[in-house]
Amino acid sequence: MESRLRQALARAEEVSRALADAEVARDPAQLQSLGREHTRLAPIVRLAERLAKLENELGQARELSGESDPELAALYERMRIVEHSKADLARLPPDIAQISEELHALLVPRDPHDARDAIIEIRAGTGGDEAALFAADLYRMYQRFSERRGLRWEPISLSDGTLGGLKEAIVAVRGRGAFGLLRHESGVHRVQRVPATETQGRIHTSAATVAILPEAEEVDVKIEPQDLKIDVFRSSGPGGQSVNTTDSAVRVTHLPTGLVVSQQDQKAQLQNKIKALEVLRARLLDRMIAEQEAARARDRRAMVGTGDRSAKIRTYNFPQSRVTDHRINLSVHNLSDVMNGHLDAVVSALRMASREERDA
Repeated sequence: MESRLRQALARAEEVSRALADAEVARDPAQLQSLGREHTRLAPIVRLAERLAKLENELGQARELSGESDPELAALYERMRIVEHSKADLARLPPDIAQISEELHALLVPRDPHDARDAIIEIRAGTGGDEAALFAADLYRMYQRFSERRGLRWEPISLSDGTLGGLKEAIVAVRGRGAFGLLRHESGVHRVQRVPATETQGRIHTSAATVAILPEAEEVDVKIEPQDLKIDVFRSSGPGGQSVNTTDSAVRVTHLPTGLVVSQQDQKAQLQNKIKALEVLRARLLDRMIAEQEAARARDRRAMVGTGDRSAKIRTYNFPQSRVTDHRINLSVHNLSDVMNGHLDAVVSALRMASREERDA
């Protein structure tokens, strides 16, 4: 840890000097990047300063309590210095241990994308109408969780299903650390319950997929105009101004990868194009990250944090009021609270498992 701490403190000094540089101030992209790094390093600097102060106090307490000069020892006793020193010897080690643990957690290498905003994509999977209803439940669950954590929930695209369900939802979650908070939610989510449409009380199993993408900046993913095929068409859906009357909907195809993004929720064609490119850029960055993670994960046993969405990650069992995350074998028995956005215990456990894996 000492080596990592020295590197972090040295980097904090470099970042502080760079932020004071007038030339850096004229480069918005570099300024934003350094600002994020400064925010990440600031708690480490504060804890390191606090740790150094406590360790210095502990050293002084040990020196005073073990004073070998009889006259000084008697003086310290009369001034009750020894009594205070013994109290410090009992108080300081637990405080130092706690701060050291906090520092250790901060010094574990983190993904630089964790501080970013996130894009959430929720899609109904197998299960027909029940899968769409479950997708809508997940949408509300993540919305409530995000708002409880002080993040902004900004829908980009919603495709309604029948009976109040959702076929697909794409949402931007704004706020520092949104991606790091939500990234481990990517995967197949399975629900076991009696659907509202079931007349004989049988338990059905349905699924929905969740993808959490870091919001990309232009400096991350450069999209060349010649790599795009842009089609416009008329929006579909409930009637209203600009719907079914003008070619305001946009479909963007990224020719090198074949990725396709359609957007029709905005009234103007230009707005739909901007939103579609935002989602496309996030998907391209996610693909790059997934490729990097896959290369690093080939020799790993655990898949926490790799972004692998091919397998079921969590089951929501309504009859038993149980939520089980299969990646870390964690079960909680408060399903109604979880569905109301109280995901903290599960999210914290996943993040801890990810940190321990990276630190291994």
